[in-house]
Amino acid sequence: MQDSVHAGRPPARVGGVVATLALAGTTAAIMQTLVTPLIADLPKILNTSSSNAAWVVTVTLLVGAVCVPVSGRLGDLVGKRKMLLACAVPLVAGSVVCALSSAVVPMIIGRGLQGAGMGMVPLGIALLRDVVPMERLSTSIALVSASMGIGGGLGLPIAAAVAEFASWRVLFWASAVLALAIAAMMWFLIPSVPPAAKGQRFDGVGAVGLAIGLVSFLLALSKGGDWGWGSATTIGLFAVAVVVLLAWGVWELRTREPIVDLRSTARPRTLLTNLASIFVGVGMYSAMLVVPQLLQFPEATGYGLGQSMLAAGLWMAPGGVMMMIVSPLGGRLTNARGPKFTLVSGILVLALGYGAMLALMGTAWGLMLGLMIINSGVGLAYGAMPALILGSVSAAESASANAFNTLMRSLGTSIGAAAVGVVLAEMTTTMGGHTFASENGFRVALLGGCGVALVAALIAAAIPAARSAARGKHAVADVEAERVESVH
Repeated sequence: MQDSVHAGRPPARVGGVVATLALAGTTAAIMQTLVTPLIADLPKILNTSSSNAAWVVTVTLLVGAVCVPVSGRLGDLVGKRKMLLACAVPLVAGSVVCALSSAVVPMIIGRGLQGAGMGMVPLGIALLRDVVPMERLSTSIALVSASMGIGGGLGLPIAAAVAEFASWRVLFWASAVLALAIAAMMWFLIPSVPPAAKGQRFDGVGAVGLAIGLVSFLLALSKGGDWGWGSATTIGLFAVAVVVLLAWGVWELRTREPIVDLRSTARPRTLLTNLASIFVGVGMYSAMLVVPQLLQFPEATGYGLGQSMLAAGLWMAPGGVMMMIVSPLGGRLTNARGPKFTLVSGILVLALGYGAMLALMGTAWGLMLGLMIINSGVGLAYGAMPALILGSVSAAESASANAFNTLMRSLGTSIGAAAVGVVLAEMTTTMGGHTFASENGFRVALLGGCGVALVAALIAAAIPAARSAARGKHAVADVEAERVESVH
């Protein structure tokens, strides 16, 4: 089936497709980290309170969580190229709105529009299955899948440099130009592939139910620390999330063409991969929250390193570079040993990175080294997850299944952010009239990241082996064998 897709297509086009999709994922990730250097200044920039300014960050998470699964399903129904181009529109529009904003409401609207474009990565991964030759599929999937992490790692120092040496509006004008360039590349380089689920209907009820459940859960998770974990608002939102998501699950099982095929998702191979994805997301984000704080805390604390935002970003940048280097190597490892082996290996490397960081957290170079090891593990793991997912679902649900996996990763990062936030808020020290997270608090957060990674490794080790008789040199053939099996 895939051979027919590739027939007659010039081989040289494949490189352009992979480069375009990887850049698209990197661009989407940069949009998420774009405002990080501005967080402390946002209340002054927008003439608002700190709590209102925090929505500039939160809204991107919420809108992205809702739009990723919807974009994935629409990609299966109307075509992945069309939806990739559609995702580029809010990225450009949101960047322009933010660049022109001088108040909090239009800034929140613009950041929400940027969040609506986050479906690019799962759409791109699913498209690779249709257009990339089998011998290049694993490395291509690994690179595009890891692009979100690469963009996050490189986006912070770039944004910090621009914010320090130019107007903050330049960040958003530059992101608009970048998104426009990606849209142009997709228009000219991405081939049009017939939708695998053409003729099926869109599950509007399921989309609304999933949106309400996700927004309620993520809103309670991200704002619970500010509102109080025992407050009526937080508990009420968690309760709404549980009730709505349970009702949504019943609906999805009963409807003929669901937005997420829960029966397919419940297969052990898919279920355990998604569960491992949550834990990997938690493990990855623990370091992303701890390292910049340790780098920037005052030296007077005895454990802070007194770095500026720009310097901290530069110390963290090699971590993003390592993910870029390791991702294609992970694809080759998948070809040789299979995606499950790559996933387990990546998670163990992630845990090793936390061990190194705990031993070396007193120096900037030690934190940099630990983050490089952690991101190497993330690059391996993130590249293996889509291969496992694609090997477990039919072509008609490849984009929606990958979107759901991307959502699980995002859910993990949100849980990680909330958990680390609680630890650092509870374990504090007072110095010179100011309250800081204590050194023990940071150590507990790093130990938690290591422990979560080890749990993820146990889950990944339990993923069933591919049921394929063809086990040759290229293990990615197992993915295609399972795909064909699932179709029939």
